[in-house]
Amino acid sequence: MKHIDIKEVFADKALVGTKVTVCGWVRTARDSKNVAFIELNDGTTLKHIQIVVDKASGVAYEDALKLGSSLKVEGTVVEGRNEIPEINAESITVIGTCPAEYPLQKKRHTLEFLRTMPHLRGRTNTFNAVMRVRSVLAQAIHNYFKSKNFVYVNTPLITGSDCEGAGEMFQVTTIGYNTEYKNEQEYYENDFFGKKAGLSVSGQLEGEMAAMAMGKIYTFGPSFRAENSNTPKHLAEFWHVEPEIAFAELPEVIETAEDMVKHVIRTLLDTCPNEMKFFDEHFEKGLIDRLEDLISHDFGVVTYTEAIKLLKESGENFVYPVEWGCDLQTEHERYISEKVFKKAVFVTDYPKEIKSFYMKQNPDGKTVAAVDLLVPGVGEIIGGSEREADYDKLVATMQERGMNLDLYTDYLELRKYGSVPHGGFGLGFERLIMYVTGMQNIRDVILFPRTVGSIR
Repeated sequence: MKHIDIKEVFADKALVGTKVTVCGWVRTARDSKNVAFIELNDGTTLKHIQIVVDKASGVAYEDALKLGSSLKVEGTVVEGRNEIPEINAESITVIGTCPAEYPLQKKRHTLEFLRTMPHLRGRTNTFNAVMRVRSVLAQAIHNYFKSKNFVYVNTPLITGSDCEGAGEMFQVTTIGYNTEYKNEQEYYENDFFGKKAGLSVSGQLEGEMAAMAMGKIYTFGPSFRAENSNTPKHLAEFWHVEPEIAFAELPEVIETAEDMVKHVIRTLLDTCPNEMKFFDEHFEKGLIDRLEDLISHDFGVVTYTEAIKLLKESGENFVYPVEWGCDLQTEHERYISEKVFKKAVFVTDYPKEIKSFYMKQNPDGKTVAAVDLLVPGVGEIIGGSEREADYDKLVATMQERGMNLDLYTDYLELRKYGSVPHGGFGLGFERLIMYVTGMQNIRDVILFPRTVGSIR
């Protein structure tokens, strides 16, 4: 049915005095002696358009006052209080009725309650705003990489190798439970691919292969991790931004990461002022100022070894003890970014034992050219590295870790045929959304969260 977006009614002052048709869902409604008021939202804006029904006009409105009902409204745009446009209804059509047991009756529900109804929570102000922020951030990421001559590639979701080497992969099979095969090898030989397959934990390995042909690429899509982590920061299915840059060493990787983060946050603040004001008022006071401050400073850089020294000398009573060789926990990351640097900071050159096999070995023999971006309030949001471009060093590391080299033949051959220094990083998209909205649980920044023990 032909209609105009409610966002356009608010944006275009020339519509005042003209007739329009809008569609949407009833958010609130009230009935007085001579006039009825309906707040309508179609998802294009955080604002609701007020529909004014003059009872003397004869417009049928009684069935249109039920919360959750979908309406088509025809009427004239007029200026209401504070010059905010509203619509004087001339015709109302109920498209979809809604019963009295519609669950979103109150103005405020807990986020935990709303997680029980992912199919409806998008109609609340909170998730209406979250999903638009998500959309704007995604487009900003694409625009950034396009402006820097990166090629957008789509890496496979089904893979025969574990990028992270941690074994936290979902198995892909067409056989399922079966007892007729003698052993595991026979089972996989009879499966769809003739070998063991799983859902990808990262598109990085394939991304490196694309970068060795096109120079600069990025992939933006879902990754899957069968990690038994029931925390506010973990999902089994999440979206991953992964650029890969040929002819680049660690400093270029860091430069790209900082530039990208600043670009997408600046775009968000400029594009979504109403949504950001909403999050600032209802979820994190001072959020906008925090983001403005973040992008107005150069990010800090500190080595892992220096960070460990700062943590040990801090006098803080950390839950997790700090020693060289330990993996930094969120409490350590936040202390470095919030208390020491008071801004975003890159931590570089981690011990090789706690980082992935593909990271370039530093001359000291103890560390690798890895980098994590830590931001105040959250901790790590980006992890990256320069990749090991030396065939012999890469093979030696993989053998030390007991990896099956046959699963990585294509990846290893990149180091034989015109190998170059290259690197990249991964950004967990949902964690970025948490950071810029002040939302505290990752389940609340994705449409349908997939977590351990929960899928619907």
